[in-house]
Order: sequence, then C-alpha cells, then structure tokens
Amino acid sequence: MATLTREEIIQMVHDGQSLAGQDLSGADLSYANLKKGNLQQANLTGAHLQNANLEGADLSGANLSKAYLFGANLMSAVLVGACFDNANLQDTNLEKTNLSQTNLSGISLFGAQLVDANLEGADLSGAKLKRACLDGANLVSANLSGTHMQRASLKKANLKNADLTNTNLSNADLSGANLEGAKQ
Repeated sequence: MATLTREEIIQMVHDGQSLAGQDLSGADLSYANLKKGNLQQANLTGAHLQNANLEGADLSGANLSKAYLFGANLMSAVLVGACFDNANLQDTNLEKTNLSQTNLSGISLFGAQLVDANLEGADLSGAKLKRACLDGANLVSANLSGTHMQRASLKKANLKNADLTNTNLSNADLSGANLEGAKQ
C-alpha cells in the first residue's frame, strides 16, 4: 500500500474512515483537524502533530514514539496503551483523557493540561510536569517517583496510594488532594 499523504489522512478522518493500524510514521500533521479520528494501533513514530486537533480521537495502542505533540489538543482522547517513548507533550491539552496504565516515564509534560485526566496506575516516574495542571486528575496508584512537579496544580487530585518518592513538589498546589496511602 502506498504511503498516505497529509491531505489523504485528514480527508479520511473527516469522512469517518478508520486509520487503525496504518503506518503514519513521520507524517506532518501539524495543525491538522483529526477530531474523533480512529487511530488505534497506528504507527505515528516521529509524526509531527504540533497544535493538531485530536479531540476525542482513539489512539489506544498507537505508537507515538518520538512524536512531536507540542500544543496538541487531545481532550477526551483515548490513549490507553499508547507508546510515548521520547515524545514531546509540552503544553498539550490532555483534559479528560484516559491514560490509565500508560507508561509516561521521563516524558516532557511542561505546562500540560491534565484536568480530570485518568492516570490511574500510570508510570510517570521521572516525568517533567512543571507548571502542569492536574486538577481533579485520577492518580490512584500512579508511579510519580522522581517526577518534577514544581508549580504544578493538583487541586482535588486523587493521589491515593501513589508513589511520590523523591518527587519535587516545590510550590505545587495540593489543595483538597487525596494523599491517603501515598508513599512519600
């Protein structure tokens, strides 16, 4: 099968066609409207998705290794089981996304919006969450060890049984957060 062009990819999503399992590695989809696209198991290795609209998209099991998602809108997207090795998610909108059980260790999430996100059991060890907003986020049993969370907002976040060992929480707002059983 021939490699899909940027225009073909955008048109397929617009028409409601599935891109599940497609090889979209290296695609430049910056500023593209991929809202509610079916990208399950898609290979987006090295894809350029800066400021792309992926609201409500299904990226479960997708390979986003080395993807550049700076400023992308992933609100309400399904990202369970997605691979984010060396991806850049700085300043992304991840509100209400499902990232449960996802490996986000060492990832850059500077200034990301994770309001009401589901990060239950996620591995965020060593992640960079400086200035991130995790208000109301579900971080039950999440691994946050060694995470940089300076000036992060965790208002009313659920950190029950989370691992906060060596986590930098300087100037973080934990107002109303549930820290029951959290390891510090």
